[in-house]
Amino acid sequence: MAPRPSAVTSASYSADGTRTVSASHDNTVRVWDATTGACISVLEGHSGRVRSASYSADSTRIVSASEDKTVRVWDATTGACISVLEGHSGRVYSASYSADGTRIVSAGGDDKTVRVWDATTGACISVLEGHSEAVRSASYSADSTRIVSASHDKTVRIWDATTGACLSVLEGHSEAVTSASYSADGTRIVSAGGDDNTVRVWDATTGACLSVLEGHSREVTSASYSADGTRIVSASSDKTVRVWDATTGACISVLKGHSGGVTSASYSADGTRIVFASYDNTVRVWDATTGACISVLEGHSSVVTSASYSADGTRIVSASEDKTVRVWDATMS
Repeated sequence: MAPRPSAVTSASYSADGTRTVSASHDNTVRVWDATTGACISVLEGHSGRVRSASYSADSTRIVSASEDKTVRVWDATTGACISVLEGHSGRVYSASYSADGTRIVSAGGDDKTVRVWDATTGACISVLEGHSEAVRSASYSADSTRIVSASHDKTVRIWDATTGACLSVLEGHSEAVTSASYSADGTRIVSAGGDDNTVRVWDATTGACLSVLEGHSREVTSASYSADGTRIVSASSDKTVRVWDATTGACISVLKGHSGGVTSASYSADGTRIVFASYDNTVRVWDATTGACISVLEGHSSVVTSASYSADGTRIVSASEDKTVRVWDATMS
């Protein structure tokens, strides 16, 4: 008997918008035709829950992170497993490519490390040590020269992506940090402070905290920049999304409507729309300028864990604990 499907933890598009990839607690990664919704391939090999899966920039490879302590690289066309990256001694929370596709960075939950891998050979190039608790996320700057990591130890760290040296430790959050990422121009970092309910903006060169964005009344689950770097959007368990002026730190708008906590929020590439996912089983699309709710995408029967736009803005993909991935027509909103 085939195993029952399980919660889908992440879903994202290939750069060309023709495919989506999803990660699941059923230990598999699945590739879908973004137009027809047909499952093209099931990538099997992980022996534990898969926490994340995403494409390389050229859409030829997929990288997945799992609770089985490994990262796997897959051929996006054939579904063949190209390499198994072993070295973490505990759950791996995330894995993603550098923009140039030559490196992979992974965040080790239980072993408290960030690891950098050669994307072609699968060799571990460096182990970035310094965090004293689980690392929740790690990602590259757009120019691939820096890595930023977020940890339960309440800090964000910036690393030299070539040498592995820790360039700065960003301290200020009073609770676990759930995510950290660069602005597109690489000059700023935004971090989401789990239970301290704040978003912080940092100077990516000096490590100085430029602003503390306060207003959420519960855990901040995610925070990220708009493509042009002028806005920050944050999602919270307080059932709201907030839009902030990235320069002044002023709260521009509070987007309300969900009846459950918001698990993720992100901009469309052109910055005109925001999409977010919630514990109330819905995906909502908002006008990023007016703050008006444009549409409520209903159909999931359980918590929606992630939602994001395709690069051309015509589609939205969402992942849910109801064991499904849904693709929505974003132009109908």
